[in-house]
Amino acid sequence: MFRRARVMIWAIVIFGINILGLFDPGQISVSAQQPTGSIPTVTGTPSGPVVKIVLGEPQILVYAGPGSFDYPAIGILLAGELAPALGRASGREDWIMIHYPGVPGSIGWVYGNYVSLSPGALLPIVEIPPTPTALSTPTINPTLEAAFIGQQTPTRLPTFTPPPPLDMPSFTDVSQTASVPVGLLILSLGLFGFFGAVISYLRGR
Repeated sequence: MFRRARVMIWAIVIFGINILGLFDPGQISVSAQQPTGSIPTVTGTPSGPVVKIVLGEPQILVYAGPGSFDYPAIGILLAGELAPALGRASGREDWIMIHYPGVPGSIGWVYGNYVSLSPGALLPIVEIPPTPTALSTPTINPTLEAAFIGQQTPTRLPTFTPPPPLDMPSFTDVSQTASVPVGLLILSLGLFGFFGAVISYLRGR
């Protein structure tokens, strides 16, 4: 009788523990060791000299070399974005070379007047990269051109006909054809006229 009562008491106790959730035979509690030190975090802030876009510019272009006419644009730099500064171009010190991932060599160039350099940064002078080769000029297939563009019939240029030769008048020298000198003839006529005038005067008296 006493043994049966003790078994019932243990049954009631186990049943109450299961109801209250204090005992779960399917779970085994394992104590794990917690780390005592701090875990380092990786930050995206570059170390060393950096460049940043000046105020008022939402974005600027990044070029493949120090020049907007000699080199193509390869990307952009947004406002507030930092980029590691690597050097200045030799002979073009207003252009700054930066680390720009995602392009061949991870190198890009920005114009110095559009960015601000970290205070006290001294950048080395680097050589200018070679300019890219010019793209080949595409040619038009002559057969395709003839199919869409009509061929112009060449016109013959007018021939030049020389003018007939000019008839130049010829003049004869009178001094060579006259047998009597011209001066003597004039003097003779003057004398005859004088004598005629004298005779007419005498007859009139």
